[in-house]
Amino acid sequence: MPGSASSLYNYLVPSLQSIAENLARAEKSFLAAADAVPSDQWKTAPGESRWSAAELVCHLIMVERAIIKNAARLLQSPPKQRPFSKRFHLPMALVESRVIPRKTPIPLDPTLVCEKDEMLTQLREVREGTRLFMEGATGKDLSKYHMPHPFLGTLNLREWFQMIASHQMRHTKQMREIAAALPKTVTPFHK
Repeated sequence: MPGSASSLYNYLVPSLQSIAENLARAEKSFLAAADAVPSDQWKTAPGESRWSAAELVCHLIMVERAIIKNAARLLQSPPKQRPFSKRFHLPMALVESRVIPRKTPIPLDPTLVCEKDEMLTQLREVREGTRLFMEGATGKDLSKYHMPHPFLGTLNLREWFQMIASHQMRHTKQMREIAAALPKTVTPFHK
């Protein structure tokens, strides 16, 4: 059956449209979780060695920018053959689950940490840039371009775009944890 491996791949790997929808859902869910963090506690870490909401958003901005920058560089050249041994990677569900805690290999840039509204605007702008990049790449077979992920293995660009959504869903859970762990402020009732 000619093309059956390709057909199976297309069945198993979401289309760019489906990935774009996943990105939109992930963004909406994350922003809703971020709404639960008061602006005056945006830069407050909920505990020792834990990120504040601001640092978490900084991480998301930096990772997404790095992925798109590297993807743009990759698309400047013809695709390279991927060895058979590098065609398998850990499942994307592992990214979202937060079962295995990971430390980022990318150090946070403290200059990106700012007030809540400004940071969430930056996050939306980065996501819009990702959407535009994906739209501009629709004519290319993104499954032929690949780059390594520090924990999952080698991913092709379609999988990288899905990873952005899964990564944001992972950190949506973390944002909810941050919001729940922050001290609650009580406004006194005056008559």
